[in-house]
Amino acid sequence: MNTQKKYNIKQVFIVLLLGFSLCESQMQGQNKIEDIGVEINHSKASSKIYLGSPSIIILKNGHYLSYHCEMGPNSNNTLHPKAHIHFSKDKGVSWQKRTTINNIVWANLFLHNDVIYLMGTSKVYGDLVIRKSIDNGKTWTEAKDNNSGLLRNDFEYHTAPVPVVTYKDRLYRAVEVRNPGYGWGFNFETLLISAPLNADLLQAENWVVSNRLHFDQRWLGTAWLEGNVVVTPDDKLVNILRVHYLEHGGKVAKVHYDADKNKISFNPAKDFLNFPGGSKKFTIRYDEKTKRYWTLSNHIKDIGYNPERTRNCLTLSSSKDLMNWEVHEEILYQPDLEKHGFQYADWQFEGNDIITVIRTAYDDEFGGADSQHNNNYMIFKRIKNYNELSKNKIANYYNFLK
Repeated sequence: MNTQKKYNIKQVFIVLLLGFSLCESQMQGQNKIEDIGVEINHSKASSKIYLGSPSIIILKNGHYLSYHCEMGPNSNNTLHPKAHIHFSKDKGVSWQKRTTINNIVWANLFLHNDVIYLMGTSKVYGDLVIRKSIDNGKTWTEAKDNNSGLLRNDFEYHTAPVPVVTYKDRLYRAVEVRNPGYGWGFNFETLLISAPLNADLLQAENWVVSNRLHFDQRWLGTAWLEGNVVVTPDDKLVNILRVHYLEHGGKVAKVHYDADKNKISFNPAKDFLNFPGGSKKFTIRYDEKTKRYWTLSNHIKDIGYNPERTRNCLTLSSSKDLMNWEVHEEILYQPDLEKHGFQYADWQFEGNDIITVIRTAYDDEFGGADSQHNNNYMIFKRIKNYNELSKNKIANYYNFLK
């Protein structure tokens, strides 16, 4: 071999070595999902299947059970949606697939009398259904008729993983209907559905619905949705809804419930409230230990982008009265607004901690998420000593109306 060939081979070797070093350097600098939480599931952006509607509960044996559904153009969620149940035996350190179930979307897990339930819709804008598992989520009943979990088929229903709350010997949950049945948001009507605590929850006749309230387009914003039923400090029941209001900060709507008349009401002059990240989905739960209401939501840190799609900052907030909210801590943040999102967090109290599952758009080895909304991960995260974080105050969202 002559000197020129040796020199060329040496050059090629050096170039390849530099290339491998550069790739390794880039990989080391890439954000990794394990740096922000524990991966439950992942779906490449190229699949056009995204992971939505996370929900989590703590089972009687201390294990965690999570739910999420598929969404996106290749998910078939408008006809026969698919959802995934995962579990963790080690406090969220690792997760395993338990089962895949069909024909339920936008659902929440909840425990009642030590039985696991899922309530959601049969498809996107489908029937309102509930399903049951008595073997820790391995198998589930099917909502075939009014005796097996088909609760309502009179409208096109919309919902999300929202709380089920006990109030005056009944279970309550918020849902919406799309009326008329086309488009998004402008035609959403909110209502409450409830059943006695000792009832068979799969029997449709045991559930009653309130009146429906239509969102008036002359009001603030253009839609309300994904309501949270909450018991107020003065023992009233309210439904606090996300409002599609595209201004910095965020607004929610507080709908009032009269239990004696099974009737909801809303006053647009005083029932729109300031709330951190109110234009995105959130979950509110009351903590008896701290006597405060808590939420994980997308408080807007970076101004100038579409507020409804600003989901790059997940924060922990609390309130003593549901009127005045304090943002305490950034739980997750990424400065990029287009391809990163930490959204739809569902969560539970566990001792001094909060455990949460989060619909996450983040970096991966395939080029990352399709968008902040069209995510590629479902993750678990533990927030330790949440009460200690209440001493911090990043921002305030105050409402002085009574």
